[in-house]
Amino acid sequence: MNIFDIIGPVMIGPSSSHTAGAVRIGRVVNKVLDGKNPDKVEITLSGSFAQTYKGHGTDRALLAGIMGFHSYSPEIRDALTIAKERNIDYSFRCENIRDAHPNTASIKFYTGNEEGVVQGASVGGGNIIVDMINGMKVSFTGENNTLLVIHKDRPGVISNVTNLMHFKHEELNIANFRLSRQKKGGDAIMIIEIDNMPPSDLIGELRELENVTNALFIRKL
Repeated sequence: MNIFDIIGPVMIGPSSSHTAGAVRIGRVVNKVLDGKNPDKVEITLSGSFAQTYKGHGTDRALLAGIMGFHSYSPEIRDALTIAKERNIDYSFRCENIRDAHPNTASIKFYTGNEEGVVQGASVGGGNIIVDMINGMKVSFTGENNTLLVIHKDRPGVISNVTNLMHFKHEELNIANFRLSRQKKGGDAIMIIEIDNMPPSDLIGELRELENVTNALFIRKL
């Protein structure tokens, strides 16, 4: 437990769950996009997010995070305007997401010819759980530096990734490892939480491995 578990995060807004947590969910999208602004986002709000999002500023908080702002950024107050100035086409809708946490947002984003989806929940005190990326179940909180390795479900891919990390970057320590896949032989994703910062060339090296389609680094939020 750290001090923020007790007193909550430094933040703009009335609610750590509905504002600070929402910013952090949005920031995961920002990381997946490598810090680029999307052309369009479609945000689905579920549970209490859907009921109170305007009054608690959840809509502004999510957009602020998507644009790379932090929970303490004063720009949160003007996030709707800033998004329009950045030509981000955004929309919100309220819908019950089955089996989801009460404070859940599903964010579908478009940029160029690419699109993706991040679904996460704000679980209290500004803390979040990301539970789905591009239709694949994941589970990470953003409390640790996290590598996402998107790949084809083929024999040897996991060992290629872990061998690269061990033999070429032995200073890295894996704190947690999980694998998710849509179906056998289809798309899959490794979620690798690490204790330290990866070297700058690691992401490029991972992307060059056979059957790896993309690799992303989500810095500790």
